[in-house]
Amino acid sequence: MVERKIRLSDTEEVKEFVSAAGECDFDINVFYNRAIIDAKSLLGMLYLGLSKDVTVQYCGKNDSFEHTVQKYAIA
Repeated sequence: MVERKIRLSDTEEVKEFVSAAGECDFDINVFYNRAIIDAKSLLGMLYLGLSKDVTVQYCGKNDSFEHTVQKYAIA
């Protein structure tokens, strides 16, 4: 299980993240407070809002998705 904190600042970043998640054949969940959202859902990700620190949790390996998560990771 991999867990990373990320921040998406605008709609284009959300679209890029959801697109990368959509290419994965494993489940990816995004957590913010008590909300749990499917990372492959554009509406769900936009529902969380922008510029919030969210936690991404997944069990699987996809180099493109890993690169996208790293791009938006919070140190």
